[in-house]
Amino acid sequence: MIDASHEELAALYAFDLLAGTELAAFESALATNAALAALVCELRAASVTLAHLAPSATPPPSLRIRVLASVRASSERTPAPVIPFSPFAFQPWFGWAAAACCALSAAWLGVLYVSNRADAALQRDTQAFNALALQSAVQQLEAERILTQRQRSLHERELAAFTQRIDKLTARTADLSAQLKREGDLANLKITALASLLKNSPQALALAVWNPAKQEGVLQVEKLPALATDQDYQLWVVDPQYADPLDAGTFTVDPETGACRHQIKSRQPIQNIAAYAITREVKGGVVKSAGPFLLLGK
Repeated sequence: MIDASHEELAALYAFDLLAGTELAAFESALATNAALAALVCELRAASVTLAHLAPSATPPPSLRIRVLASVRASSERTPAPVIPFSPFAFQPWFGWAAAACCALSAAWLGVLYVSNRADAALQRDTQAFNALALQSAVQQLEAERILTQRQRSLHERELAAFTQRIDKLTARTADLSAQLKREGDLANLKITALASLLKNSPQALALAVWNPAKQEGVLQVEKLPALATDQDYQLWVVDPQYADPLDAGTFTVDPETGACRHQIKSRQPIQNIAAYAITREVKGGVVKSAGPFLLLGK
């Protein structure tokens, strides 16, 4: 890295404008700084190019007369030493002008060099920012892909579990139908599914099979939460011929599986079952429902 003071000294050194302690200090720094040495080489090459850009000078007309007179005089006397002709000798201000041009050119090159370095640094920073933005976008897309994949996997597992429960209930329905078929005509059986109204157990299911001829049936429940010791589940049968639902017995479920198989019987004859309901009541059941409806099926 080259600071601004060294860049200015490098421009003066390239045109041999440093002297004394300043020259010695700069040459000492030049010996240990490869980047500074490269900058001096660039500036020296630029100064050589500037020398070729200087305009040519036209000698005055009187010069030709003096030169011819000198030649005629030299033929009559001992030849004098030949002095090389330089058109710049007749321009006493040209040296100072050239030095000023070189100084201005060095300053301009220094400014151009610093500007190019700043532009390069800005381009590097812009590229780094774009790379970070691209990496962030890629990571966000990857996170969204992983989240979508996990959600899809979760939905697939839930669907598989629900399908498995349906298959299990279907198998149980087949078993109940087979059992009741031996006791009566299958065409007369009434089969009803009860859906859960529980917010904490939405997966609870129940299936009721009723034989009108024998006035009895079977209730199979799954995934019902276990109740306290002073409570029971109670089944109710809704028959339009009665003003209130009929008591169809109480039952409890397995604490681990939430399953139960309950025999449906009514103390009063049932003509047409419009709906079933399961409530939570006190131990032993009640004559008229007082608890909340947990499962319902029409």
